[in-house]
Amino acid sequence: MKNNSLNLLKKLSGALFLFVFLVVAAYHSNPFVTEAPQSSTEQPWGKQPGKTVIHFLDVGQGDSIFVELPDGRHMLIDAGTRAMGKNIVNYLEKAGVEKIDFLIATHPHEDHIGGLSTVLQGYEIGQIYMPKVTHNTKTYENLLQSIQAKKLKINKAMAGTKIINAENLCVEIIAPNMTVYENINNYSAVIKLTHGKIGFLLTGDAEAGSEKEMLENGFNLKADVLKVGHHGSNSSTTPAFLDEIRPQYAVISSGVDNDYGHPHMVTLQKLSGIKIFRTDLNGNIVFTTDGENLQVSTER
Repeated sequence: MKNNSLNLLKKLSGALFLFVFLVVAAYHSNPFVTEAPQSSTEQPWGKQPGKTVIHFLDVGQGDSIFVELPDGRHMLIDAGTRAMGKNIVNYLEKAGVEKIDFLIATHPHEDHIGGLSTVLQGYEIGQIYMPKVTHNTKTYENLLQSIQAKKLKINKAMAGTKIINAENLCVEIIAPNMTVYENINNYSAVIKLTHGKIGFLLTGDAEAGSEKEMLENGFNLKADVLKVGHHGSNSSTTPAFLDEIRPQYAVISSGVDNDYGHPHMVTLQKLSGIKIFRTDLNGNIVFTTDGENLQVSTER
C-alpha cells in the first residue's frame, strides 16, 4: 500500500512539473499578440482632469514610474526589484488607483520587472507592453506566469507604436528601433509622453547604441523632463542625444551607495546647467503639468 501511494505521488508530481514547463515554454515561444492595439483616444475624466502627474518612485537601485494621465487613466512603467513590489502597491493604493490601464516593462532586468508580478496580482490590468526579448531568469518566468494567470496578452514595445494619440496627449514608444541587440539594455522601451507643450522622455536603460538610432530615425526628442538612461551610467546620455533633448530637468533613479557607482560623475558633468533630481537624494519625485505649466515636488 505504501509503495502504491509513493508511485501515485511521483506521477502527480511529474504531471505538475510538465504542466508548469509547458506554460512557461508556451510564453517563451509566442507571448506576444500579432497586432498592436489601436492607439487609445478615450477621454474619461479622473480626479485631476486635464493634468498629467508623473511620479518617479524611489525604489532603490531600480526604476519605477507611475503616471496619472489627464483623462483619468493610469500607467505604470517598471516596478523596481521584487522586494519593491509591495511598496509600489501601497503607493498606488494611497493614490486611489483601481486599475492600471497601461503596464510597460521596459526590458527584462530584475531591477525593472521584479515588482511587476506583485502589481499584476493586485490590480486589474488593461494593456501590457514589453520588448520582444526573452531572459533566462526566474524573475522573468514569474512575470510571464503572472501575465498568463490574468489571461492577458503582451503587445510588442517597438519604435513607432503610439499607445495614446489624442488631441492634447500623445504617448509613443520611440525605441527599440531594431529587433536584435547584443546588449539587453538596448532593448529598453523608450517612452515619449507629450501633454500640450510639455514633454517627458523616459529612457529605461537605453544606452549609446539605442540613443544613436533614435537620433538617426529623426524622432522628436525635445523634452522638458529627461529620465536619464541606465541610472546615470556613463554608458548612456551621449552629448549628441542630450543636445537634441535640451531638457530643463533631469531625473536619475538610483540607490543610495549602490555597488555600480551610479550616477557616474561623467554623466553628472554632462548634465551641468540642468536641474537634477535623484531618487537616492530626493526620494519620490513628482511632476505635474496641465500642458502649459510644469511643477515639481519631492517626498521621502
